[in-house]
Amino acid sequence: MDRNLALEVIRVTEAAALSAARLMGRGEKDAADQAAVTAMRSAFESVAIRGTVVIGEGERDEAPMLYIGEKVGSGDAKDPEVDIAVDPLEGTNLCAYGRPNALSVIALAEKGKLLHAPDLYMSKIAVGSASKGVIDLDKSPTDNLKAIAAAKGVYVEDLTAVILERDRHLDLIAEVRKAGARVHLISDGDVSAAISTCIDSSGIDVLFGIGGAPEGVLAAAALKCVGGDMQARLIARTPEDIARCKAMGIEDIEKIWHMDEMARGDVMFAATGVTSGDLLKGVRYFRGGARTHSLVMRSRSGTIRFIETEHHFDRKPQFGS
Repeated sequence: MDRNLALEVIRVTEAAALSAARLMGRGEKDAADQAAVTAMRSAFESVAIRGTVVIGEGERDEAPMLYIGEKVGSGDAKDPEVDIAVDPLEGTNLCAYGRPNALSVIALAEKGKLLHAPDLYMSKIAVGSASKGVIDLDKSPTDNLKAIAAAKGVYVEDLTAVILERDRHLDLIAEVRKAGARVHLISDGDVSAAISTCIDSSGIDVLFGIGGAPEGVLAAAALKCVGGDMQARLIARTPEDIARCKAMGIEDIEKIWHMDEMARGDVMFAATGVTSGDLLKGVRYFRGGARTHSLVMRSRSGTIRFIETEHHFDRKPQFGS
């Protein structure tokens, strides 16, 4: 993929973030999500790609736009064919209640190179580059913490694990605490949490727990770009869940998916902050415009670019407005 495409993708996440941020703190998570979806879909029309949404807002009969299988981009014959994973508003509750770390995110890969994951739960473990190659989803959290500590040359007591605060994680949280590691609980937003394992200043060493499979693919794409590592397993509880997996080409439901299987080949990841957090600053409005803070990463070069943009609404239309 052309590196110049990175700036085009950032414009798409910016559009979604600008629209969602208008509803920050108003308690209207569905409205904020719809605003982000509408803006992102409109912004895609000017991007020079032939894109297929493989991770999106749901199957075709469940979502009016950015559904799985939808074609996006300008669609010219000369444009590259790419698979796209999107979460126009990662952390709808975070935005609705004015909490940190809401993002608009996109991952792009060459056609056929992103895992087509249904909207199910997924068990995950993610780490930064210093712990690459030592994690094992089949082992206990305690064993993984010991392996991570050894790889980083620290004690388990020096590690911090980030975990979604859910009842399903009570036993996990108890085990991590018993092993001696510190625990950072989050209410939502495990894509940004996974990325934080790769940022030394975040103080986060590992992500544990069960979250959405679409978010897992997005996290895998981001971690691939920054040299991290991740493993995941889909959780299919019913015959209908299993049928949905098989309809997307996943035959082995118990398979552990490694990062390089979920996001293969040349991958690009972009995100724009909606609310300020550990990774990015949120949208800041001023009279007649706004400032956004974004990042874009490419697996081929390992480049990470942080981009601050000042938008003037009298010169530039807002998508979805």
